[in-house]
Amino acid sequence: MSPTATSFDLFGTLVDVPRPADTAAAVGRELRERGVAVPDDWAEAYREPHVDAPAGAEVPLPAHVTAALASRGVDAPGNAARRAVVAAFDPEVTTREGAPEAVRAAADRGPVGLLSNCAVPELVGRTLVRSGLARDDFDAVVSSVACGWCKPDARAFEALAGRLDAPVGSLTHVGDTPEADGGVADAGGTFVDVGTTPLPTLAARWAVDP
Repeated sequence: MSPTATSFDLFGTLVDVPRPADTAAAVGRELRERGVAVPDDWAEAYREPHVDAPAGAEVPLPAHVTAALASRGVDAPGNAARRAVVAAFDPEVTTREGAPEAVRAAADRGPVGLLSNCAVPELVGRTLVRSGLARDDFDAVVSSVACGWCKPDARAFEALAGRLDAPVGSLTHVGDTPEADGGVADAGGTFVDVGTTPLPTLAARWAVDP
């Protein structure tokens, strides 16, 4: 049997990471900590689109924050916007039941990748460090902020498949969001929904039938 390439979504699939209850407020607080004069209508500015990106493209959150500030005549010096965003999303990580076992079982079948929609720089890496997983568990780690494309866009899956040196049509992608992770099927691959096939079940299945 030829090797099977497998990829996993990160947030909501392998780990749980709570988002800030109010992302605009969290980012605004971190901006103020870095000496940025946050405008009075920051919540409104944060909600507005400011970067004209093509369909399927990821807009890095620091770029959005910088543009939102600029729309109100505020400059964020240096890399203040990036540092504020990274701090606002500093993760508390819970590794989901069966995640390490599922990744190991997938590795017995062939190359394993991680493909995450994430607009926050460094968040994927920090999350892995604080989880029961490691970068070395994956042959490739691709985030939308790094590759420029978001699931369900086929280019996101193609970027991961290219890193795994595998045809995108051979990819089995495990995720929790059919609207995003299910896009692998449109690219010719196979989608496994952890909502209907939990990770422990998947790991047991692959251990028996690699």
